[in-house]
Amino acid sequence: MRVLLMGADGFLGRHVAERLLADPAVQLTALGRSDESDVRFDLSSGAPGVLARYLDAVHPGVLINCAGAIRGNARDLTRQNIVAVATICEAMRRSSVGARLVQVGCASEYGPSPAGSSTGEDASPRPGGPYGVSKLAATELVLGSGLDAVVLRVFSPVGPGTPTGSPLGRIAETLRRAMQNGDPELKLGGLGVQRDFIDARDVARAVHAASLSAAQGVVNIGSGRAVRLRDMAAALAHVAGYEGVLHELDDPSPGPAQPPYPDGCGSWQQADVRTARDRLGWRPRIGLEESLADVWMEAACRV
Repeated sequence: MRVLLMGADGFLGRHVAERLLADPAVQLTALGRSDESDVRFDLSSGAPGVLARYLDAVHPGVLINCAGAIRGNARDLTRQNIVAVATICEAMRRSSVGARLVQVGCASEYGPSPAGSSTGEDASPRPGGPYGVSKLAATELVLGSGLDAVVLRVFSPVGPGTPTGSPLGRIAETLRRAMQNGDPELKLGGLGVQRDFIDARDVARAVHAASLSAAQGVVNIGSGRAVRLRDMAAALAHVAGYEGVLHELDDPSPGPAQPPYPDGCGSWQQADVRTARDRLGWRPRIGLEESLADVWMEAACRV
C-alpha cells in the first residue's frame, strides 16, 4: 500500500510515520515544506493541479493529512488549516487515482461541553476559538468533497514529543527549571480544566487503522476519560521525583508557568469513543503513567 503522508515532521505526524514505517506492507512517502520531506510541496500555496499530477504519477492508495497550524493569526490558520485542505481535496478530485483520505482533525472543533458529559460524533460543533473554527472548516471541506474520506477528531494528545508550547509541555518545562534551580515550590495556574488525554502513539495506531478501514465521516479518538490537569501536573511531578510543593494559583496572571488552556473548550471535555471501537477496531493501549514518563524523560534531557 502506497501512503502519502502530509505533516510528517509535526508532533502527531512523526508518530504516524513511525507507525507506518513499521508496517512492511506500507510504502511511505512524506510530502511537506521541509528539506527532510521526500517531496517538497507547500499545501497552503501550491496549485491543486500540480499535486494532482503528482498523485497520478505515484498512485498512492491513501493520503494522510497531519499537517496544519495549532496557533497563529487568522490568516495563518486559514492558510494552513483550510486552504491546505481545500488544495488536497481539489487535487484528489482532479486525480484519476481514487485514493482514500484520512484527515486528522481536533476536538477543539466541538468547543465547550457540559461537565460530566461524553461528546459523541453527532454533537453540534461550537468551536470556542479561531483554531477550532479553522479545523472545523477543514472537516466540512473533507466531508463535503465526495471523496472516500474519514476525519479523526483527536482529543488531547500527549507523550513523546509533546510540544513545549502546549499546557502539559509548559508544565514539564516549568518543573524542569524548578528542579534545576532547587525551587521548593512550583507555582502553576489554570489546573482546574479537565481534558481527555490520549497518547500520540495510540493516535498513530488509530490513523493506521483508519487508512485500512472503510469508515467514513467523523470518528473520535480519545481515552474516553476526562482527567483534571491538576492531577496530570501532580503525576508528572511524582514521575520526575520532585519533592517540593505544587502550589496552584487561584487567579493566575499570564506567564509561561501559568498559561490559559488554549483550545477554547472550557473546563471539561471527554470523548465518546465507541465509534472508533466499532468501526476501526481501535482502543487506547498506553496509560497516562507511561505517557507522562516519556514527557518527563524528554524534558529532563533538555538543556
